[in-house]
Amino acid sequence: MKNILEVKNLSFGYKKDFLLFDNFSITLKKGEIKAIVGASGAGKSTLFELILKNLKALSGEIKTSSISQVFQDPYSSFHPSYTLLSQISDVAEIDELKSRLSDINLEYELLLKLPHELSGGQLQRASILRAMLMKPDLLLLDEPTSALDNVIQLEVMHMLMKNLDKMGMLLITHDLALAKWCADEIILI
Repeated sequence: MKNILEVKNLSFGYKKDFLLFDNFSITLKKGEIKAIVGASGAGKSTLFELILKNLKALSGEIKTSSISQVFQDPYSSFHPSYTLLSQISDVAEIDELKSRLSDINLEYELLLKLPHELSGGQLQRASILRAMLMKPDLLLLDEPTSALDNVIQLEVMHMLMKNLDKMGMLLITHDLALAKWCADEIILI
């Protein structure tokens, strides 16, 4: 199976004399979950920005297939003036929408509301739903369950793992127990 993410010999730093990444490499295939675990400021979110090409590496190569991302802060993921449904339908096929709602414990009526009318947990589940409906090869997950209670966190992670036949996932988390539970490989940075 071909790689959906290849990071080869990546070097990057905000200051030339202090590199967050020096000759860093990682590959990911469909069906895999790899977890990036590290302290705040270690470069976890910076790695995602590099993969998304929002930042330019000093050296190295990054190749990706189609990508979707779930951000840690769901309120920054949606425009405040439009309903969730309109924002999801702008970027994703919604033919599977209703069947996916039960997977993440979300009611259709909530998608007809504006982002500020939902709780952080509901909004994060809508963000995950949108990312899944975009049908990416690679799903970047930046602390996707930190706004969810333990029961919903488990349900969402099970739902994500059920979709590993369609994609691979790169997960940023501070939760080492979660990483050990779901990841094929844990990368400490």
